Parts: sequence; C-alpha cells; structure tokens
Amino acid sequence: MFSTREQALTGLFLCLQSITGPTVKRNEPLPTKVPEAGLIILRDGDPGEPEVILSPTRYVYQHRAEVEVLVQEADQAERDAALDTLLVAVGTALAGDSSLGGKVDIAHPGSPELLQETIEGAPTIKAALIPVFLEYTTLNPLQ
Repeated sequence: MFSTREQALTGLFLCLQSITGPTVKRNEPLPTKVPEAGLIILRDGDPGEPEVILSPTRYVYQHRAEVEVLVQEADQAERDAALDTLLVAVGTALAGDSSLGGKVDIAHPGSPELLQETIEGAPTIKAALIPVFLEYTTLNPLQ
C-alpha cells in the first residue's frame, strides 16, 4: 500500500509519461546530454506543512513537486521552440487530467523558471523548472 503522497507523485509521473516524445524520469541526476526529443524529470519536491482539520483529523497538503523540462539544440531559435513545445505539452497534459486519475483533489502548475546551460563543445541546454502543486487530503501525514 502506497502513501497518499506517493500516489500523488506517481499520478503526476504517469501524467507526464503520457506526453509523446520526451524521455520522462523521476529523481534522476541531470545528464550532460539531453535526448533528441527532450527530457522531463519529476522531482518529489516538498509536501510542506499541512493544514490540519479536526474531527475527524485530516491533513490537507499543497505539495510542491518540481518538473524539470530540458532540450538541447545548437540553434537558439530551435532550442526556444523545442522548449516552448514541451512546456505547452506539460500544461496540456495537466489540464487534461487535473485530478491525476483521482490521486489528488487538483494538480496545477505554477509559472516556469527558465534556465540556460552552455556546455563547451556541445549544444546549449535550455531548461525550465515548473512547480506543480498537488493538493490532497490524508488521515495521517505518514500515509
């Protein structure tokens, strides 16, 4: 039996895997080379402090997971377009299943933080870090 937290993260991971093209991983280290179709890495993030509701006791979380989206292209215009395409795909996937198959009350993304990494002798990596908020309720913070 998995905790509510793990079910929420698994639901987000499966939602991201539904995106056609990029490689999707969870909690993997950043690579030095990004697959041609792009890479999405889900980071478990931080469940934060829950709001506690009494009688019966329930814990309401707004868990902040992080989704890293990476592309690697030599041409800046192609790199920008490839990252934008993947960001739209992530947004579309989340909008299409905001309850992540019933694993959360709602999942919604925040604004992406854009990053760029120049690698000597290789095409530049452009990335975005997207906070994804998973809102769920559990009867026990460890379950």
